Amino acid sequence: MNHGNTDNKTETSQSDTPQLPSECRPVQSHDDILPVYLGTPVEELLVYHNLGEQFKQHPKPELLIGTCMDFRIEFRIPRDFAYVIRVGGGNLRGLEFHVSLAVASGVQAICLIGHDQCAMSRVVDCEEAFVRGLVEQAGWGDHEAQIHYETYSPRFAIGDEIEFVRSETARLRRYYPRMLVAPLFYSVQDRMLYQVDMG
Repeated sequence: MNHGNTDNKTETSQSDTPQLPSECRPVQSHDDILPVYLGTPVEELLVYHNLGEQFKQHPKPELLIGTCMDFRIEFRIPRDFAYVIRVGGGNLRGLEFHVSLAVASGVQAICLIGHDQCAMSRVVDCEEAFVRGLVEQAGWGDHEAQIHYETYSPRFAIGDEIEFVRSETARLRRYYPRMLVAPLFYSVQDRMLYQVDMG
């Protein structure tokens, strides 16, 4: 069963090639997958999502995906294949217990997936709109909204998307030294996954 992959691949082929950083390696065929990922759930993720491989049965989740809450991100993966944690910017800092729960449950790998055009990379430039939005949408007072922004934006802003994925991957590798932690990148333009060089 292809689960609609053919239609998605057709739509993707009509999109312009995204302009992504040089650290992003495309996966347009199985030969593009880095050797370190072969035989792992990361390989399966890449062939399911990018190459439209037919879904297999997965008795239990084999992968933990940490990614952004952005509504444009959608993965083509089978049911029961992966746990997915969605949080602004894919920032898992402070969510280590959630990650540990998946690790302790037996996942074989972690994928940290950033994306382009991420609002959390620009949150420090959106102070006025953020405060105004809370006032108009939630009924907050100006001062209350301002304090909320000033308190939390430094904690949750991620800066450059690629550099954040790389630094967070390095942090998670130190935290879980026996786990495979893979940095990937999702293009909201062509909806494909890219492998990120750690440099």
